[in-house]
Amino acid sequence: MKHSSAGLNDLPDEILMIILKKLSNIQVLYSLICVNKRLHAIVHDPIFTNCLTLMNHVSVDSIDPLSDRILDQFCLQILPAIHHNIKWLNLESSSMKRILLATNYPNLYGLGLYDIEIETALSFFS
Repeated sequence: MKHSSAGLNDLPDEILMIILKKLSNIQVLYSLICVNKRLHAIVHDPIFTNCLTLMNHVSVDSIDPLSDRILDQFCLQILPAIHHNIKWLNLESSSMKRILLATNYPNLYGLGLYDIEIETALSFFS
C-alpha cells in the first residue's frame, strides 16, 4: 500500500483558513509570516490582523506578557508590516508602551488594557 502525504502548501486556501482560524492569531502571525509568499499573504488577511491580543492568558485571573523573543519579533517586524490592518489591540501593562510605540496604527479604534494600575494609565494617556 502506498502512503501519500499532503503538506500544508498542498491544501487549498479555504481549508488553510479554516485550520488557521482555530489557532490564536498571535500564533499564526508569529509562526507563518514570511514563511513563503502564499502563507504570508494568507496570514495578512484581516481575520488574523484586525484584532490582536498581545498577551498570554494563564487563567481567568492571571495574564502574562509575551516572551521577550516573541515581543521583539512583533515590535520589530510583524506590527510594522500589518499596522494598517489593526483595528483593536488588547494589551497588558508591562509591554503596552513598547507595542504602542512600535508603529503607528491609523485604523486603531479600540484598545483593551489589562492588569494596569490607574496611575500608569493616567500618566500614559495624559
